[in-house]
Amino acid sequence: MTAALVDTFGRVHRDLRISLTDKCNLRCTYCMPAEGVPWIPRPELLTTDEIIRLAEVFAGLGIAEVRLTGGEPLLRPDVVDIVRRLAAIEGNDGPLRVSITTNGIGLARLAGPLADAGLERFNISLDTLRADRFAALTRRDRLDDVLAGIDGAGATGLRPLKINTVAMHGVNDDELVDLVRFARDHDAQLRFIEQMPLDAGHVWSRVDMVTGADILAALGAEFALDECAGRGADPAQVYTVDGGPTTVGVIASVTAPFCGSCDRVRLTADGQLRNCLFAREESDLRGLLRSGADNTAIADSIRASIVGKAAGHGIDERGFTQPDRPMSAIGG
Repeated sequence: MTAALVDTFGRVHRDLRISLTDKCNLRCTYCMPAEGVPWIPRPELLTTDEIIRLAEVFAGLGIAEVRLTGGEPLLRPDVVDIVRRLAAIEGNDGPLRVSITTNGIGLARLAGPLADAGLERFNISLDTLRADRFAALTRRDRLDDVLAGIDGAGATGLRPLKINTVAMHGVNDDELVDLVRFARDHDAQLRFIEQMPLDAGHVWSRVDMVTGADILAALGAEFALDECAGRGADPAQVYTVDGGPTTVGVIASVTAPFCGSCDRVRLTADGQLRNCLFAREESDLRGLLRSGADNTAIADSIRASIVGKAAGHGIDERGFTQPDRPMSAIGG
């Protein structure tokens, strides 16, 4: 299997996001309710062998990079083994490149083993530097654990080290400059993300959203920002800060969508393929696996899903409907 995953708009898909679990040890207000979360039943979760087999099929279809997500992927007990096995898979252009998006809790212990297993990069979520705000936002008093995780990731020497921040009015919009300084001090790239309609409560409002333009205005009052060329399929538009080498990224998924260059496809923890973060339909790869389908049949299902990918996520279109699944169940 060597044919590339190309949709009807000519986009070639080379980036696979794999959710390892829908569980998380935080309860961020913009992502999950405080309690009563309907977890995916354990028998419906992909086994490690099933994850690896699907990754091998994807690699044969041109996928070059795998990002592990959740929920919180570090809650998966065998996450280090999964990284090791994924990094050993040969794709069309060499071994798969493996990265992880995490809230950082557990990285103080796991960053080194993950790096040794073949992980290439860490993306760590951090929305505030204030302990009181962190506790209010995540409903957990774990900021010190996250900061220790950032230190642990930094100590591995893996770069770029990326820190992801969802900017929110009245929550952390007065910390944007401080967060960039924190990232600079930790040899990391801060990436600000517009809040997207992926909350479990479906209460997202564009009116309350901090836009990419808002973020750039706040940062521009403190730093000299110069746009970097060569964005490609990167969701973030990157800027140098005061001439560099520090950079900052802005992911304006809502106000400046980058759907035209999207090269990503997502596999949920229960084995459902999503060709867009905001897709309303899924393809059941777990069902194919467990019914005895061979790799050719699985590859055909993957290709069919990609061919059916829409031109864009449609957030700005009349009649847009938020996905039924929250971000924690989809995987970032």
